[in-house]
Formats: sequence, structure tokens, C-alpha cells
Amino acid sequence: MTKITCFKAYDIRGELIEQLTESVAYRIGRAFAEELQARTVVVGADVRKTSMPLKLALAAGLIDGGANVSDLGMCGTEEIYFATKHLGVDGGIEVTASHNPINYNGLKLVKAGSIPISGDSGLFAIRDRAESYDEMNVQARLHAFSGGELVSDDNFLNGMHSIQERKLLETHHYERVSCVNDYVLHLASYINYKKLSPLKLVVNAGNGSAGPALDAIELFFQHQHVAVEFIKVHHQANGDFPNGIPNPLLPENRADTANAVIAHKANMGIAWDGDFDRCFLFDEKGQFIEGYYIVGLLAQAFLAKEKGARIIYDPRVFWNTEEIIKAGRGKPVKCKTGHAFIKERMRKEDAIYGGEMSAHHYFRDFAYCDSGMIPWMLVAELLSTTKQPLSELVRERIEAFPSSGEINSTVENAGLTIKKVVEYYGVQAQTIDKTDGIGMEFGTWRFNLRKSNTEPVIRLNVESRGDIALMQEKTKELMDLITG
Repeated sequence: MTKITCFKAYDIRGELIEQLTESVAYRIGRAFAEELQARTVVVGADVRKTSMPLKLALAAGLIDGGANVSDLGMCGTEEIYFATKHLGVDGGIEVTASHNPINYNGLKLVKAGSIPISGDSGLFAIRDRAESYDEMNVQARLHAFSGGELVSDDNFLNGMHSIQERKLLETHHYERVSCVNDYVLHLASYINYKKLSPLKLVVNAGNGSAGPALDAIELFFQHQHVAVEFIKVHHQANGDFPNGIPNPLLPENRADTANAVIAHKANMGIAWDGDFDRCFLFDEKGQFIEGYYIVGLLAQAFLAKEKGARIIYDPRVFWNTEEIIKAGRGKPVKCKTGHAFIKERMRKEDAIYGGEMSAHHYFRDFAYCDSGMIPWMLVAELLSTTKQPLSELVRERIEAFPSSGEINSTVENAGLTIKKVVEYYGVQAQTIDKTDGIGMEFGTWRFNLRKSNTEPVIRLNVESRGDIALMQEKTKELMDLITG
């Protein structure tokens, strides 16, 4: 039996060669098709150079497992989500490592209706089946799909991709498809785009997969005579990532977007990660806006469209979000952090929108999935309807609920560290919440502390009611206790 170690709680990620190879991708595809008894599966891949060979090996496995394969080519994860639901197929798989280092890659899996497959809903059954296949048979099948040439797991860039794709096409179970036009029309349906004010937007694809999708949106706006101008930064897809791995969550990766906003006097800056399922916003001054406050903005936007709607949010920081939802007469619903939990709770509650401070935003009409394109469109609409700059839209909220942002600390024993914090603060806490990790409220301030599922790291978030000095004081106090 071949041991496969790249399966995580919510998706598949691993180091190339050591954990993730073409033979592993083949095994996963075959197991996916057999486990789901899938007739048709949509596949796609991000811009990384290793994503194409992994995708073709995956497709070969899917075909051997009894499925037809519809290949979207190079695309973002949300395009797989959209196509799976839109085409009514039995599943979808995106080959992507998102913002992980260049020597990593991975896969994100959904079943019919774009329902996520996680450790609680079949992911490990796929792993167990994938491990059971005979290695000689796997290599023989990959050999057949490579035109008689041996596939080397030591070299993903083996130059045989056109041969492999031709062989797949010859099976008559593999086709190239495009849903771009329908995808863009769906994105545009979230706003009244014909009433957008003239806007200048800096868009930073980070040389990832967002560039082609942005081009399609730009073309649609031009045809509809929408006065939105895109200032493109690091726009061309390039698997070498000449400007670094696209991860705007890291402060050191924000300067190019911020500087372009200032230089072009833009209304807003937008940057994406590699598979663009997250977007990050900058105001007209080039200031980065924490994802927490964007959740509040989008909650406000949706409640203006649908009175009384349910909004899902994660428990790390939420006072601002709760106040906005209640003021808009919506129904706030707190949920454990993580896309599988958020999506499941949204379906259960029929929530119109769900947001996490990590810049994941989920939408009921997008098959309850996350999108990195819908959020900035909604904010662009808010800029037009309110006639206010983005800095003003968030200024009062940031002042009302200052937050620390998420602080990660590597510790020897996460459980013992959290226990120490609970023992210190527990007697003072007015409320204790265990939705995700431990959350404690003290009237004018609160914190959430949770441990990572995959590494010896704990994640701290602190917020206060209108008192930035108190928030900073308590953050330092907590950090001293955690690291001391």
C-alpha cells in the first residue's frame, strides 16, 4: 500500500516530489471518480508550472475511474465552484497551492452542487481508496497516457504535456470547456453595474490566475459602457512568480498595490492570492483594509438588498460585524472558522452572506462558496451609492472597534499555553465562548485564542470598544503571557 501524506482536514496540500507527484494525482483522480461514482468532473489548474502535469495526471485517473473530464484550463478556484454548479456535473477539482511556497501544490475538491469535500465528508475515504491501488498499475496507466514515454515524478516539467493532453482527448472522455462568459454574467448580477460611478481601480493579480478573469470582466464592462478603469499591476500570469508568491496577507507584499493606488490617484486597490479565492482591499490613500472591516461592509451591502437576511461570521473578531448586522435588522450567526464549517452553516441557515476576517467571503447565490471577485464589486457599488471614499466608509468602524489583527505564535505545547491563558483570565471574564478555540469578553475588550490544526501555532485576536490604547495594552499583556 502506498502511503499518501498530503491530505489535510479541508483539502490536499503537500511538498512536491516528497508528498505530491503525478502518480499521487492520478490516484486521487481515480479514487474521486470511484468514490463519488462520478459521471462528469470539472477540472482546472492555477498558473504554477507544476499544476498542468498534476492536472493531466488527475484527469487520467478520473477517466480510469469511470468519469468524463471537462477541463477549464488555467483558472481560479472559484471558477471550478461556479462551473460545477452551473454545468450540473458530479464534482470539481482545482489544482492549486494558492499562496503556499513554490515547492508546494495541492487540490481543492467539491462534489455536485459545489458542496465541499472535507475530512468529515469523504476526503479521507478518497485517500484510503487512493492508497490501495497497485503502484505498477498506476505507473503503467501514466505511461500509456504519456505517449509511451516514462513519466518521471522527479521532473514535473518533462515537456510531455501536449502529448498527454492529446492522449486524453483520444479517449473521448476528455474535453476542453469554457464558462467564462456565464461566470462574468453571474458576477455582474450582484450589483447594479450600470449605475456605477466612474472609478479607477488598481488591480494586482500577483502574476497569478486572476489576470484572465479580470480581462473578461473588463471586456464586459466595456461592452456595457461601464466607466471603470483598471490599472493593472503584475497582471500577466507567470508560474515563476517574478514578483514573489502572491499573498497580500503578508505586509511586505502590499507596497506595489499601495504605491500604484497613490501614483494613479485610484479610488481603490485590490490584490489577490494565487487562485484568487481571496481578495484584499486598499483605500484611496493606499492604506490596507483589514478583512474584518470588509466583512462588516459586505454585511451592510447585503442587508440593504435583502432585509432580515442571515449573515454568518467567524468568532475571532466580531463586535463590529454584529453591530452592523443588528443595525441593519439582519440575523447574526456565529460559526466556527474554516470554509467547510462556514459553507455548511450557510446552507443550514440559508444565509445570504458569510465572511471571515482572513478575507474569505461566501455567497448564497454562488453555491454558498467563496469568491475573490464578488467582494470588490460590491464595495465598488458602495463607493458609487454612498458617494464616499473607502477610507470614510471604514474609518468610523475601525475607530469604534480597533483590533490587533491575527498574531501567530509558535509554542512548544499549544494546549498547555491556552490552558495557562484560560486560568489567568477565566475568573475575570464576563462571558466565555468555545465556538472556536476560546473567546472571552470583559465588557470593553475581548480576545479569541485558537490553535492551528496542522502546526504548533496559536492564533490570537484582540479587539476593544473604541479604545485603541486598551486593545494594545491587552494585546501586549496576552503576548507576554503566551511567550513568557
